[in-house]
Amino acid sequence: MSALAEPIEAISQRVDMFVSARRQDVVDAGAEAARFVDAAADAVTGGKRLRGRFCIAGWRAVEEASAPRGEASEPVLVAAAALEVFHAAALVHDDLIDNSDTRRGRPSTHRALAQSHRAAGWIGDADDFGRSAAILVGDLLVAWSDDLLEDGLAGTSPDRAAAARREYGLMRREVTLGQFLDIAEESAFATESDDRHAQRALRVASYKSARYSVQQPLAIGAALAGADAAQAAALAAFGHPLGMAFQLRDDVLGVFGDESATGKPSGDDLREGKRTVLIAYAREALAPSARRILDESIGDPSLTAEQIGSLQQTIVDTGALGRVEQLIAQYAHEADGALSGARLGDAAVAALRDLARAATVRTT
Repeated sequence: MSALAEPIEAISQRVDMFVSARRQDVVDAGAEAARFVDAAADAVTGGKRLRGRFCIAGWRAVEEASAPRGEASEPVLVAAAALEVFHAAALVHDDLIDNSDTRRGRPSTHRALAQSHRAAGWIGDADDFGRSAAILVGDLLVAWSDDLLEDGLAGTSPDRAAAARREYGLMRREVTLGQFLDIAEESAFATESDDRHAQRALRVASYKSARYSVQQPLAIGAALAGADAAQAAALAAFGHPLGMAFQLRDDVLGVFGDESATGKPSGDDLREGKRTVLIAYAREALAPSARRILDESIGDPSLTAEQIGSLQQTIVDTGALGRVEQLIAQYAHEADGALSGARLGDAAVAALRDLARAATVRTT
């Protein structure tokens, strides 16, 4: 599994197998139940499978340090698939919270469900139905991820299963907290001094993404390989700064990304009111009057393309984009250094560095 495409395919196949079985569960429950499961299945389709790939990479890094083997074991592959199902749940709820229209170039789950309500000619408010149904789709995906994880853990030793379960539970708690901190910051920033905004934005990035996207998937995979304390610490020292770099790149793409590559409109984070480090750095460089104008614009869903362009230029002119790019580079360098001298498999360390580049130097 040295090629990046191979774990993506293996994870996706395992997800597809699980979803096919879940479709059979509702065969006798009617067309509405089938549509519900279809919506969940759509949500797990596509994506970079990054969290699953980090899970496999964490397993390989420990496994290859003592007993090299070419392919991921069934328990870690299933755990990687479970992570992707849980990620789909998080995205469904995230799009609902942010009132996003699209995800991966397709209608977001709540929008698609609202459209299915209209197409079926049902009575009542289609948008209300879409929002309510999307909450339940996200909940179903969370349940699916638990089911899938337990399927995988049944194939490993009790101590490794317990360790992986602890890391998985920690991941779930932290990302839920991070999601709350993210939405809270959209309102709470006004009560905080300007010099604390960047620090608070980095806190959100840590809990909502860095730990969830990179650090904990690595930890889950390492636990399934029987990592000792030193190996777990090395992977954590790699995973957290890399996760921070990953999220900061995501923040940049949320403002400057090309819709054809990201699947979301350019400047979408500005319309949604995301209080990222980019915005914090821009505010630090602006005079109070200009800062007020920026604050009034961020979070306005009716921003035109011209207004988005003006905000983007402000972020560039204040040096905020340059500062974030420097921070991404610093975090990536810190992550790379954490692997030096670690008792991890050489080939797996090379794969981790490939994943690090894929996570931080990207356009989607």
